[in-house]
Amino acid sequence: MLTEQEAEEFRIRQLVEKWALTRDAGDWAGFASVWHEDGWMTATWFQGPAADFIQASRDGFEAGVNILHFLGGSRCELSGDRAVAQTKMTIQQRAAVHGIIADVTCTGRFYDFLEKRAGTWGIVRRQPVYEKDRLDAVDPAADPAARLTLDPGRLAGFPDGYRHLAYLQSQLGYRIAPRLPGLRGPEVERLYQEGREWLAGSAAPGKPAAEGLLSPTD
Repeated sequence: MLTEQEAEEFRIRQLVEKWALTRDAGDWAGFASVWHEDGWMTATWFQGPAADFIQASRDGFEAGVNILHFLGGSRCELSGDRAVAQTKMTIQQRAAVHGIIADVTCTGRFYDFLEKRAGTWGIVRRQPVYEKDRLDAVDPAADPAARLTLDPGRLAGFPDGYRHLAYLQSQLGYRIAPRLPGLRGPEVERLYQEGREWLAGSAAPGKPAAEGLLSPTD
């Protein structure tokens, strides 16, 4: 028999899993249902209202953009009708990099600010924490003369936790946010503080940035 807190944590975990399953399957009505109307999404390639993120994700999906998510362990902190959830995740994206089909794998956490309104939990803000990543040719043996070589200067210009993901996405024309939270540093410490303030009753779930993007030519 679950306690009420355990039941609420279970509902939140289901919500987090629904985010990944509906988004990756192209179930846009289901994907919209996990957000509150004022939800905010931050990603390497997007920062803005959840409604705009849903549309951008749909546009990319229909254009053949290949991004998938895999979830791991989860931790949830509750305070009345508010919660902060952290969930281990992996982001995988496949695309051509310098003419060679490659997979990038980025490991980190989804850090979610949630609220229960009218009896229903929803995401108010999602901020991924990017911990480490790598990029590999899908079939390195397909053409022995073709070797996937990255521009070291360009690669070094992106943050350590998501530099390969940013490299691939910038090749596709996306502008990349330059200072997103990683495993360590002031950005993730500020995020943790915003989470504590949210649970304590702050007016808003922190102050996610929507500026200072890196263009593909930076």
